Amino acid sequence: MKLHLKTSFDNIRRAPFQAMAAILVLAVTFFVSTLIAISVFSSHQLLNYFETRPQIIAFLTDDANQEQINELMGRLKSDPRVANLRLISKEEALAIYKEATSDNPLLGELVSPSIFPASIEFSPSDLDQAQEMIELMQDELIVDDIGFTANVGGSAAVGDVIERLRTITYYVRVAGAIAIGVLAVTSFLVLMVVIGMRISMKRDEIESLSLIGATPWFIRAPLVLEAIHYSVMGVVIGWLMASVIVMYASPGIFSYFGDIPILPKASSEFFLMLGAILAGELVIGVFIAIFGSLFSLSRTLKLR
Repeated sequence: MKLHLKTSFDNIRRAPFQAMAAILVLAVTFFVSTLIAISVFSSHQLLNYFETRPQIIAFLTDDANQEQINELMGRLKSDPRVANLRLISKEEALAIYKEATSDNPLLGELVSPSIFPASIEFSPSDLDQAQEMIELMQDELIVDDIGFTANVGGSAAVGDVIERLRTITYYVRVAGAIAIGVLAVTSFLVLMVVIGMRISMKRDEIESLSLIGATPWFIRAPLVLEAIHYSVMGVVIGWLMASVIVMYASPGIFSYFGDIPILPKASSEFFLMLGAILAGELVIGVFIAIFGSLFSLSRTLKLR
């Protein structure tokens, strides 16, 4: 293996311009791929945010005891249709009211916790299931009334926004897949051309190795490893360029979108996302390199 690695690096040093061309094409491919992957992730996060943004608020009756509340909370926690479940006590409801009327403190002084009902708030995991969940909560004995925050702007308006986001997400994915596909095919063809040129340059050496009994893998291995070197370098360069751009732009993105988690705000999660993209691209890049080099070898050489 050390001999094959040395031979592959020697091949790259002997024809640096071919190597640079192959690496540049692969770098562009994976630069675009990284940006598209991040765009798809962000559009999914944006869609998920608006899908779960409308809240169902179940106001509880005054005679609801803690055991009944815990039993209802337990059932809602185990329901996959429920997200962001939260219990609001009378005291918390008063605190929310005071915060909302902070510009007029007198209003907060005139009320006590007893006039506010406790409530259970949650978001439907899918907006299409909101009506079903509202009807389900209305059947609960300890639920006095139901509120749905989407009604502020009209549930139809919320549905229209989400449908548009779904359409945008779909087209981002389709356009991204087409762009990545075209660039991947281009990279594949460039690798084939470069490996084919290598074979032409080393034809006498390859024939000599065949005559002295070298195995097909012994002859193919340096060229396959050379293609893998191109892919790995192209992936790392493309990913690094895209990552630097995203990191540079992320403060502005966070400021513009506010509370919407369009990108991970925690550094560990952010770099985990970039690391996952890099790992996936390395796998794809190595696959393209192996398949492209072997295909070129099988077309150019006739080894037994």
